[in-house]
Amino acid sequence: MEEYRAAANNVIAEVSKAIVGKEQEIQKTMMAILAGGHILVEDMPGVGKTTMAVAFARALGLVEKRVQFTPDVLPSDLTGFTIYKKELGKFAYQPGAVMCNLLLADEINRTSPKTQSALLEVMEEKQVTVDGITRKTGEPFVVIATQNPSGSAGTQLLPESQMDRFMICLKMGYPTVKEEAEILKRNQLGRATEQVGNVIQAEALIAIQQVVEKIYVHDRVYLYIAQLAKATREKKEIEMGMSPRGTIALCKMAKAGAFIKGRDYVIPEDVKMVFADVAAHRMVLTTKARVGHIRMEDLLQEILEEVETPALKRR
Repeated sequence: MEEYRAAANNVIAEVSKAIVGKEQEIQKTMMAILAGGHILVEDMPGVGKTTMAVAFARALGLVEKRVQFTPDVLPSDLTGFTIYKKELGKFAYQPGAVMCNLLLADEINRTSPKTQSALLEVMEEKQVTVDGITRKTGEPFVVIATQNPSGSAGTQLLPESQMDRFMICLKMGYPTVKEEAEILKRNQLGRATEQVGNVIQAEALIAIQQVVEKIYVHDRVYLYIAQLAKATREKKEIEMGMSPRGTIALCKMAKAGAFIKGRDYVIPEDVKMVFADVAAHRMVLTTKARVGHIRMEDLLQEILEEVETPALKRR
């Protein structure tokens, strides 16, 4: 287990060469990858969303493809299509962008809803169906998507079904003055992502994911996660609470957090650490709450304070 944890930490250290001062965001992205989930990074343009995604692609050594989501991107650009090939005398499948291990979906909320929906099947089941034939993607398969804040020029809201496919949603935020000065220094040596090297291969990542799956979760922690999900559905300011898919994602992220911290079992603090990252983007505030400028993050903190934390004996 120590060998696998060292490999995961090597990836984090390598990505940190390209991203300054975002240790939590890098660690949580790695946790989501280890948990077999997809990552959505939302923030203003230019704060390092795409840089972090590209850095992970380089460090993980996966077959990656990148799509710049613009209004003219078609569903077939993602899923692929069949075309008649004269030399073969028959129709043949032309693979789309999703036939890879790591898909970098840049500015995903700038494309049409029809193109966005083309990702639903592949993000959930790691497969695409074209002309009645189902084909598997690479293994592992991860989507790291970036989006600009809603209301930015040329953007449109992702549907709830699409948001629910992402295990976590992160915000990068602006760097501090010292961090920005360090960014300037590093970029004098060339593009930041060029300093990132490949540290593990796909087979190693799959092996680590299997270890993370086996992290022990006590029945009280399972119950705690379910109680948190229930609380999001009963909060009067929240119109749509966390889905069962979100509850599963929360458990998987807690396992990955325990693994990164050197434990083979989950404690309630692992759940608390990622609760907002897993839950916030899956829920919808009521109209009254939005008009009252109530923040989702504040409501989630209230839920953490209201739901009793279970006491566990050391194993």
